[in-house]
Amino acid sequence: MSASILIVEDDIDLGHLLQQYLRLNHFQAKQVFNGVEARAALLQQRYDVLIIDVMMPQEDGFQLAEKLVRNYPELPFLFVTARKMQEDVIQGLTLGAEDYIVKPFDADELILRLKNILKRSRNTPEIQERIFAIGNYQFDPQNMHLSIHSSSVLLTEKESQLLHYLCIHQNRLIKRTDILSYLWKEADFFNGRSMDVFISRLRKYLAEDPNVQIENVRGVGFRFLVKDKTTSL
Repeated sequence: MSASILIVEDDIDLGHLLQQYLRLNHFQAKQVFNGVEARAALLQQRYDVLIIDVMMPQEDGFQLAEKLVRNYPELPFLFVTARKMQEDVIQGLTLGAEDYIVKPFDADELILRLKNILKRSRNTPEIQERIFAIGNYQFDPQNMHLSIHSSSVLLTEKESQLLHYLCIHQNRLIKRTDILSYLWKEADFFNGRSMDVFISRLRKYLAEDPNVQIENVRGVGFRFLVKDKTTSL
């Protein structure tokens, strides 16, 4: 069965061209014109990936992304937008986008990136049914749940996969290329930037326990340092 793509783009002509090109490459595609319409479409049908513009009326792409991460944490999306300032790219990746493509773009490149996203989402690493004790934290990768004392956070799928990978390689040198190959399937520049955003988010989640650190190893990767050895319950 071909993948179903929802295009969230207020430019009618560009959206129509994208639909045609996606269909020529054996995708199913539908266009809506803002975040409000996108959320309505998601209630009616399941989609495999969303292509999102940033500058749209009523509800822009960044506002939509915040709601997607909260309500559809396993649904991958990427931005295709004319906004190319570095802070926009960082904001887009921080919100959880799988990719950020600046207009004008090559249509064949978009198709390749979509296929890579679909490959990652359909072949996600298997999560074992195990609860990790990370210092004072409890991490349930199966349910993507991280808690400490009376507070807790529901992780996104990618955050949970990354934290799980760090847990099973705890207190060892972890190469950037190994993480990228395992979780992102390709160690390119954009995936590297995306990984750095997710590492930053995990550091914030784990900041309440000073005995837990994600340490940079310059030019190589990371060490996930936990002073009290992780055990399973």
